[in-house]
Amino acid sequence: MSTLLQRACARNSPQVHVLAKRSFKSLKFPGKGLDDITSPSLIHGIHVFHCPDEVGIVAKLSECIASKGGNILTADVFVPEKEKVFYSRSEPFSLVLSLALSVFYGVVCTCNISEQQVIEFIFDPAKWRRPQMDEDFLKLSKTFNAMKSVVRVPTLDPQYKIAVLASKQDHCLVDLLHGWQDRRLPVNITAVISNHDRGANTHVIRFLERHGIPYHYFDTNNEDKREADILNLVKDTDFLVLARYMQILSGDFLRSYGKDIINIHHGLLPSFKGGNPSKQAFDAGVKLIGATSHFVTKELDEGPIIEQMVERVSHRDNLRSFVQKSENLEKQCLAKAIKSYCELRVLPYEKNRTVVF
Repeated sequence: MSTLLQRACARNSPQVHVLAKRSFKSLKFPGKGLDDITSPSLIHGIHVFHCPDEVGIVAKLSECIASKGGNILTADVFVPEKEKVFYSRSEPFSLVLSLALSVFYGVVCTCNISEQQVIEFIFDPAKWRRPQMDEDFLKLSKTFNAMKSVVRVPTLDPQYKIAVLASKQDHCLVDLLHGWQDRRLPVNITAVISNHDRGANTHVIRFLERHGIPYHYFDTNNEDKREADILNLVKDTDFLVLARYMQILSGDFLRSYGKDIINIHHGLLPSFKGGNPSKQAFDAGVKLIGATSHFVTKELDEGPIIEQMVERVSHRDNLRSFVQKSENLEKQCLAKAIKSYCELRVLPYEKNRTVVF
């Protein structure tokens, strides 16, 4: 593995040094700690690149970063068995007048298919203006006939606009609202949509009113799921989140919306379907429970997986603690999936899979 990495790095950039995996903060700089030499003026940016594979792509992208003070230092590599493709995540830095940290991670195809890369970096906005950054990466995208080239600077660019769809269960919805309030999730919640009529004095409604987030209740049934009304509300969002929304979105809805939708469900499927799956699993004496967050597709609960979490349960759990553990997993799994998505860590892989760095 290390030989493969050294060959790839040497081919693409003479400035790359391959080191053992370790924390960046474990690196020693004479006389100063990491916090002392990191400039407070540096901010964080991300670049996503997808193009036909050819020699020199990594070199050109790293050169672009290096010309502004960045460089690749370490790399983590994953090579799928029997496939001519490797995935890397590396941490670049430069020592000029200050320390510029940068994280590079992505998919580099060594065959003649395509190359996908995600570069995460820290830069000085006084030296690299946001419009100039767009121009620099646009030139690279034209050079390599890129199918996709996205630049994002979280502290300068608008936050992702999302709408949250939820049914009666509150645990995932409430956790997302508090994550948004505490700024743990880099999103702007524009609306909460539900097929459950919550009372005016409930915790959720009071929270939404206090923060000026509209709540839309639609009385749905098998004949009318109010999808046209929902589409009208979410047309300007960047993506949707289903926080235990117990309605199946139709193929027409998915095609009309045309953007990503992230869902969460418990990890008791497919063994325990229908009503009260937690009690079914508890009665069956399962020892391992989990949660899965995935993209929504027309195939029910079979979209590409973004995140999964598991936890052990035992004979010492009663039904209440069993359910609480399951709900906690769902909250954590959904929040992590959203955060990974917003940080552009989720890359498509094959037909129905993802790479998540």
